[in-house]
Amino acid sequence: MKVELKNISKKYEGNSFYTLENINLAIEDKDFCVLLGPSGCGKTTLLRIIAGLNYITKGDLLFDGKKANNLLPKDRDIAMVFQSYALYPHYTVYKNMSFGLKLKREKKEVINYRVRAAAKMLKIEKYLFKKPRELSGGQQQRVALGRAIVKKPKLFLMDEPLSNLDAKLRETMRTELVTIHNMLETTTIYVTHDQLEAMSMATKIVLMNEQVIQQVGKAEELYNKPANLFAAKFIGSPTINIVTGDFKEGYFINEQFKIKFKLSDSQIKNINHNQIEHLAIGIRSEDIKLEEKTPDIILKLRNKESLGINTQLTFEYEEDKNFIVTIENFANIQQLGKDYGLKINKYHLFDAVTEKRID
Repeated sequence: MKVELKNISKKYEGNSFYTLENINLAIEDKDFCVLLGPSGCGKTTLLRIIAGLNYITKGDLLFDGKKANNLLPKDRDIAMVFQSYALYPHYTVYKNMSFGLKLKREKKEVINYRVRAAAKMLKIEKYLFKKPRELSGGQQQRVALGRAIVKKPKLFLMDEPLSNLDAKLRETMRTELVTIHNMLETTTIYVTHDQLEAMSMATKIVLMNEQVIQQVGKAEELYNKPANLFAAKFIGSPTINIVTGDFKEGYFINEQFKIKFKLSDSQIKNINHNQIEHLAIGIRSEDIKLEEKTPDIILKLRNKESLGINTQLTFEYEEDKNFIVTIENFANIQQLGKDYGLKINKYHLFDAVTEKRID
């Protein structure tokens, strides 16, 4: 199913502000689309609008090109999976998974086939006649997924379904969800605040903040070409390093730390055209290396963490900020409190006022 949102806005009765504002988005058939953003950004409200649980204040919602604003949830051919498993505790797994099909008066043999096929896919066949209290959290979430799968919907809607699971199980379930999505070849819209979930699962990420869409794209696009400072800071771990400065005669200049970069012709043209004076550069931790002879910046080492595959260095940068550098593990860095020279190999340039990317 293709899902289109055209100028969608949502304002709750009694509020003076919009919870969502002018949302325009096309989700293609068979996409695994992740709505990503911090709490309160509007991602769950948007999911509920698609589900038919929230009314639209302005704009149009289309399913396969047909307007769906006023379709009842039961008529939308969707299935939802929530953070809470919402299983009937007095029913067996089999009865939980088959409940929706029984309400639709499906034939017994159809119900049995679908339930057992979904259980096999989810590796919960041996639990079909157990009750939810006898299952682990991960097994209960598989039952909730199975209940959605047996409906054979055109659209899956998932609202933070893995957030109650421990880190190890979340990792396993991420892989399984993508595998199931590819097997079913159904459109999936998935809500999370976890960038790792989004980047590891999505064919399309919709990054949201303050009720609007900040950027839409694949994981590598958001990471390698953030549209604004918010996208740069939200995507990536450790968080991107931000250095502010000014534009002077074709250069980015930071007087405090004596940083000076020659900007590209296209960046200079963009800056002059928009009369930009104040700039910010974002530098990923892996785009910096130690450099003694011709450093771009010299900072004092505050902390060192060996993470197995690499080492994370934390340098002092201004009173309340850290500057993070990722280097190969077991590098010869011993002295905390010592000044080290750093070379910046790559950076992202932004207007410090509008926070938009400058190319």
